[in-house]
Amino acid sequence: MLNFLKEFETKLGIKITCSQETEPLGTAGPLALARDKLVDDAGEPFFVLNSDVISEYPFKEMIEFHKSHGGEASLMVTKVDEPSKYGVVVMEESTGQVERFVEKPKLFVGNKINAGIYLLDPCVLERIQLRPTSIEKEVFPNIAAEKKLYAMVLPGFWMDVGQPRDYITGLRLYLDSLKKRSSPKLALGSHIVGNVIVDETAKIGEGCLIGPDVAIGPGCVIESGVRLSRCTVMRGVRVKKHACVSGSIIGWHSTVGQWARVENMTILGEDVHVCDEIYSNGGVVLPHKEIKSSILKPEIVM
Repeated sequence: MLNFLKEFETKLGIKITCSQETEPLGTAGPLALARDKLVDDAGEPFFVLNSDVISEYPFKEMIEFHKSHGGEASLMVTKVDEPSKYGVVVMEESTGQVERFVEKPKLFVGNKINAGIYLLDPCVLERIQLRPTSIEKEVFPNIAAEKKLYAMVLPGFWMDVGQPRDYITGLRLYLDSLKKRSSPKLALGSHIVGNVIVDETAKIGEGCLIGPDVAIGPGCVIESGVRLSRCTVMRGVRVKKHACVSGSIIGWHSTVGQWARVENMTILGEDVHVCDEIYSNGGVVLPHKEIKSSILKPEIVM
């Protein structure tokens, strides 16, 4: 992960400082651990982001909202169809002032949930002890009780991408949002169907059909006659001639053999090699494995 971040330091021309936990400290404890890195003389608020969600990030609008209400903390909320699966944020609609949180409600109390994007004043750190602590269950309810917590409804899409199936959904939503903004990142061509992104260093052979909802990473080689749909192909992957990959995630530096068929939420870890003419139906394969026989039903291959 540190190497991955170093790449972005250079690319974006910024300094990235890592604060590393030696023991898990929950969702608030790490902020206490990084206190000296977050507080400066300016007393400016700072963002806290959950790294397993994907959305549009309206930072400017959130800063304006935060300044306008004068509270200690702002959080983004998103509307969901099934609020009973989440913790619901009950708020005053006109001002955005948060009244309370209801964990997995049995009765309908609202449809807005915490989107995992916060803007906090430095004084919030005084409420957090250096121990395993939950920001959602311990810190925010206390700020809300003092009427100093405000919520803003997140425009656009949102998805928790912590599970493979949700990751594929998140990719679709992200690509949809690129399409709506007519982004130049989307690939074009007679071999592309729907929304697709292809890294500029990837190579694609003749007669392929790619899309919808596909992401192809750096240094990938997609040989001729390959069919890809609803999948992510990570850095350095080779997909050999006439293979078909759908609804799956192909991990770094893996290969998919000729005429192989990989589908139904198959997940290949790093450096996995699927031999020619193999079928995988929902196999979850741990790193550094060679798959010589077909996986006929969803299972974990260790």
